[in-house]
Amino acid sequence: MGAWAALLIAGVLEVIWASGLKLFSWQRPLLSLGVLAALAASFLLLAQAARQLPIGTAYAVWTGIGAVGAAIVGILFFREPATLTRMACIGLIIAGVIGLKVQSGA
Repeated sequence: MGAWAALLIAGVLEVIWASGLKLFSWQRPLLSLGVLAALAASFLLLAQAARQLPIGTAYAVWTGIGAVGAAIVGILFFREPATLTRMACIGLIIAGVIGLKVQSGA
């Protein structure tokens, strides 16, 4: 698997575990184990990607995917506000992630 593919999957898994924290509870052991499994897999794939990509780029893209994805999940599933300012900030994060990908040349 290529570094960028691993990083993309790691970012999606970060969205899953970060969003899952909202529902995390020891009274829901299967859900909580799923959150922990997504967390572990996300870190492992980030580490794999960081072997080939600059760590600053890999970490920034990983957190960017997670931040944008968690914000969108919050808006869609947890009734969090979708204000114009919030959406503009999400757009800036997306622009930053795209910029890092483009400047990497890969």
